[in-house]
Amino acid sequence: MWLLTVLVPLLRLYLCGMKVLVYQMFNRSFSLPVLPKQNGRVAIVTGGTRGMGFETARHLASLGMHVIIAGNEREEGTVAVRRIHEDGGEGKAEFVFVDLTSLKSVRQFVQTFKARGLPLHVLVNNAGTMLVPERQTEDGFEFHFCLNYLGHFLLTNLLLDVLKRSGKPGCCSRIINMSSATHYAGVIDMEDLNRRNCYSSHGAYSQSKLALVLFTYYLQEQLMAGGFSVTTNAVDPGMVDTALYNNLWSLAQALKKPVAKILFRTPAEGASISIYAAAASEMEGLGGCYLYNGVKRQSSDLSYDPELQVQMWKKSCELVGLQKA
Repeated sequence: MWLLTVLVPLLRLYLCGMKVLVYQMFNRSFSLPVLPKQNGRVAIVTGGTRGMGFETARHLASLGMHVIIAGNEREEGTVAVRRIHEDGGEGKAEFVFVDLTSLKSVRQFVQTFKARGLPLHVLVNNAGTMLVPERQTEDGFEFHFCLNYLGHFLLTNLLLDVLKRSGKPGCCSRIINMSSATHYAGVIDMEDLNRRNCYSSHGAYSQSKLALVLFTYYLQEQLMAGGFSVTTNAVDPGMVDTALYNNLWSLAQALKKPVAKILFRTPAEGASISIYAAAASEMEGLGGCYLYNGVKRQSSDLSYDPELQVQMWKKSCELVGLQKA
């Protein structure tokens, strides 16, 4: 039983990875269209100190946005901000500390942001981790579940009032959730979201990415029902050569290196889908999409289950201490 619980998620995740690699073998990364200037707009990008998050922050700043890089590595944040300013774009960047594995830290970040009285037009929930050994956060949550999903769930909900005020008809605020193809392998166990019965890092990672898609669809429905000028979309960057893969087994690391050089996307290519969702004119007013390689794709059958969406929303509200909608 233990072997099946660990082996099945592993095989499902790597099968997803193989499918993505085959696709990337025969399909180039899409090219961003000419994007409109974003002067006067404010964005928050989590995990924006390196990899796809940095490339997203850099590009949005080049379009004129005021970009707040939210992360937990202060030195990396300082370097990222300096590099963006050296590019000489029309926008600006700054780093603000937040630890998405700490609900207290997320609340402090939001409190600090709101005290400044800034609007918020774009929220890119980019930060994440993959295949880390079993560990719990200070609040007792499984690490993937909290960093990839639950921290972003709380962050988004606490910032929702600002996003609603900042969005206008024809100029919506936008929420972008970074999922991945591994969500197709994801399974949600409402009775064991923290994976305590039998831990699988592959299963935990896939679950967190599926949770983000469920969150995206349910939130979009609520925003539409309320008539708010805010959209939310999930994006899939494909397989990208970033530090996420540092936790692979030694053999997998060795096998990955030559493959990555040929078939993996660069961080800039991977970030293009987040940038597109955040700034493209074609995405104005469009929400509830799962975007991959520049187009809307069908996500997993499970992600469209309305009952599961509601269950996940209510349980997440309970876990982070929010009033259920």
